Amino acid sequence: MPEALAKGLRNVLMDETQASFIDGEQGILLYRGYSIHDLAANCSFEEVTYLLLYGKLPDKTELEAFDARLRAARALPEPVVEVIRIVAACHPMDVLRTAVSALSAHDPDVTDESPAAVLRKSERLTAQVPAIVAAHHRIRNGLDPITPRDDLNHAASFLYLLDGKEPPAEAVEAMNLDFILHAEHGANASSFAARVTASTLSDLHSDIASAIGTLKGPLHGGAAEAVMKMALEIGEPERAADYVKERQRNRESRIMGFGHRVYKVEDPRARHMREKSRALSERVGQGKWYQILEAVVEAMSRYQRHGIYVNVDFYAGSVYYLLGIPEDLFVPIFAIGRVPGWCASVIEQLDDNILIRPLLRYEGPKDLQYVPINQR
Repeated sequence: MPEALAKGLRNVLMDETQASFIDGEQGILLYRGYSIHDLAANCSFEEVTYLLLYGKLPDKTELEAFDARLRAARALPEPVVEVIRIVAACHPMDVLRTAVSALSAHDPDVTDESPAAVLRKSERLTAQVPAIVAAHHRIRNGLDPITPRDDLNHAASFLYLLDGKEPPAEAVEAMNLDFILHAEHGANASSFAARVTASTLSDLHSDIASAIGTLKGPLHGGAAEAVMKMALEIGEPERAADYVKERQRNRESRIMGFGHRVYKVEDPRARHMREKSRALSERVGQGKWYQILEAVVEAMSRYQRHGIYVNVDFYAGSVYYLLGIPEDLFVPIFAIGRVPGWCASVIEQLDDNILIRPLLRYEGPKDLQYVPINQR
């Protein structure tokens, strides 16, 4: 048995991947060899999804066919909508996890784990997860879900399904960017959870449900929601420095949105959401939220020498807030963007599968004597 202990599996290489490359020291993120900066500046989420699932950027014909399949798969089976109604009082992430499980009963390929079937299911889940989030949001507010339109792209469709209004171009651009930035990120906790489940040869819906349950945790997916709550609590840019000092005095209180398990410099995705947060703040006349975030960054600057910089979720929460999205949908939006990355992880796992089964080092007693219950 190995003697070295790697808490949290830190720096343990568990497998190989072609889906993404991360250099935490240099702040580099690539999806299948392409810089996140190039993809964020030039691509639709549909293109990036195709890249992650099929291993290459699509040509025009491939993209049109792929996009058509996504649009055709958005509608949820009525029994799944009824499941959402039953659990509507739960947190949106709990509803999402439950509804994804329910979808398995209505997927014609649920028991087919061939590569082609997994790709078909990956496409359908990419299309259906936004519909689940939007349907739940409407149902819990006493409204009926909206029938998806087939003339809207992925980002626009999600925003339309939330409130039935034609989303403005800047909102669609912001959501498209956010989905791209969250689409894939190596062996993060939720992708690892998906791979663990896939390694047992479970079905794809179970794999994604495992990932959703893992993403719900505040140490993984909850940063964007926590950052916006912090900004609302601060209230004014002038209060940011004192707020940070007070939180730092209380060692139990973290400043969310700072630091990353991988990056020792600024998260390369953060610059894109920073600019989107600034532009949206100015456009809707609520510039103080961006100013508060920048004041927090300034107050935290002394920690940069320890490798603590802002991550992508620090600015993402303000973008969602400025788009009028409720705070408890921030993590589900993360999930919408991450579905292709989760599916890509599962595809890689199944391509050369081995059951993931790490070891634990036992530290308890070894010589206890059994005592009958009437003598204890």
